Amino acid sequence: MTQALSHSIAVYPGTFDPIHRGHLDVIERGSRIFDRLVVGVGVNPDKATYFELAERVELVRQVIAPFANVTVESFTDLAVAFVRRTGARVMLRGLRTTSDMENEFTMSLMNQTLDPEIETMFLMAREVYSHVSSTLLRQIATFGGGLDKFLPAPVKEALEARVRQRKK
Repeated sequence: MTQALSHSIAVYPGTFDPIHRGHLDVIERGSRIFDRLVVGVGVNPDKATYFELAERVELVRQVIAPFANVTVESFTDLAVAFVRRTGARVMLRGLRTTSDMENEFTMSLMNQTLDPEIETMFLMAREVYSHVSSTLLRQIATFGGGLDKFLPAPVKEALEARVRQRKK
């Protein structure tokens, strides 16, 4: 039996490997729009992650603490199925570039086909975050570049430690 769906709950799914300030901006803005926001940390079989699922959940949990109406959960199936299980009717997604828009549009259409009762809502990235991606931040970390502008302190420390570990 599925839970009754609610417009006051939204789910922001992603791999968050690692979560960065652009993600946190979407979370902060989403927390003002919805009564409850669930950050869904998932598995993408097309991505090789730096952090295990439990580690990513813990990092997200640390940095969302200031948002009273935001929680984090992991999922290992389709995002649309996870959204349904939470009782939400809205999947929140962030858009940085026009290439994001093309990919997200395709994913949104597929999700709508899989579950027509779930809507996707897009928030445009603020200009200061429009170029930030977890992939680029992992590259910057690998080569010892500065991460302070992009990552909260606990995430920066975890990423730098992971890079050191991987180089051994």
